[in-house]
Amino acid sequence: MEIADSFRVSTPIADTWKVLLDIEGIAPCLPGAQLQEIEGDEYRGIVKVKVGPITAQYKGTATLAEVDEPGRRIVIDASGRDTRGQGNAKASIVVTMLEEGDGTRVEVVTDLAITGKVAQFGRGVLVDVSSKLMGQFVENLERDVLATQESAPTAPAAAEAPTVPAAAAASEESVAPTELRRIESKEAEPIDLLEMAGGSQAARLIPIAIGAVVLFLLWRLLRSRS
Repeated sequence: MEIADSFRVSTPIADTWKVLLDIEGIAPCLPGAQLQEIEGDEYRGIVKVKVGPITAQYKGTATLAEVDEPGRRIVIDASGRDTRGQGNAKASIVVTMLEEGDGTRVEVVTDLAITGKVAQFGRGVLVDVSSKLMGQFVENLERDVLATQESAPTAPAAAEAPTVPAAAAASEESVAPTELRRIESKEAEPIDLLEMAGGSQAARLIPIAIGAVVLFLLWRLLRSRS
């Protein structure tokens, strides 16, 4: 399933490129997402999704598969699985940035494959939810990241580092171990799919939500008896 979104931010393309490439910096702006670990170009975390009283948690990874600075293009490969084993998701996300006046137009194309209960919602609901989530992300990005950068004073230029021979630099890179960093971040609020779908779409999801509640109660009952 392919989902296309786009948005505009007020910052110049060079600044927008740096911001969107900083996955750690923008992760708190992503609804439902919580970054937990970084190792090299791989980012690990969770995404929480809520349907009525039932919350599903996807644990997964995102990797910078391609970074084309001249073309202002980023490709991210992401995958996740429900921690209760009730489905999984896989996506290839292509982000392209274009100059638009004094700002930047960002186009996002996601090739998404999902299984499990969320897959029952259908393309129409998922496209609508994706659009609303993108709107929330952009609002958070403008308020919490871009506005802060614009108001911050320009730092003085750092002293020029001593030149390192190319051969020595390559040798250091080849032996340097990849460091695993754990990220202390605020717990994410789950994405409420019923609220996101809204109106008549939400009515279509109610039977699914009721079914999920019944299955959950049966699972709890059987577990308590065992």
